[in-house]
Amino acid sequence: MAIRKVLRMGHPVLRQRARPLAPEELGSDRIRALVDDMIDTMHDYGGIGLAAPQIGESIRLAVIEIPGGPTRYGVVEPLPLTVLANPTIEVLDETSAGFWEGCLSIPGLRGYVERPQHVRVEYVDLDGKPHAKELVGFLATVFQHELDHLDGTLYIDRIKDSRLLAFDLEYERYLAPRQAA
Repeated sequence: MAIRKVLRMGHPVLRQRARPLAPEELGSDRIRALVDDMIDTMHDYGGIGLAAPQIGESIRLAVIEIPGGPTRYGVVEPLPLTVLANPTIEVLDETSAGFWEGCLSIPGLRGYVERPQHVRVEYVDLDGKPHAKELVGFLATVFQHELDHLDGTLYIDRIKDSRLLAFDLEYERYLAPRQAA
């Protein structure tokens, strides 16, 4: 297990469509070690999700873990550590809502992104067992954000108004208080 460097916006791997994992790769020692590194890296960087391309591995693999409780997004439900291999996503309802998103690959910035708030995600775990999750609200946003990385998309690509992109300090000082009012 190791903490890996998170690639930052501008690195070409972040703009590539990641390749699917072959069934025989799923339970391999290499992929299990990579997942351990991803979890360690996500925790060390203080994230709630990490996609393999963010640490230079252009494969369709992501990890998400949400402790739950009060956050800057309000009170969110916890999500135990989830490892998603070869995930697909389907929008179940186009009704969208916006959140101020951040990203470990774009440190120090936050942007307002509107996304559909009801999705279904299908994936396999490292044992090849299929799973499906129906997600609403904040969890739908988190999964869409992480799975975008597997297609070479960053949250800034989804910002509709560039005036809604700010450095973290300025967001906390000027924008967050307006939202709370």
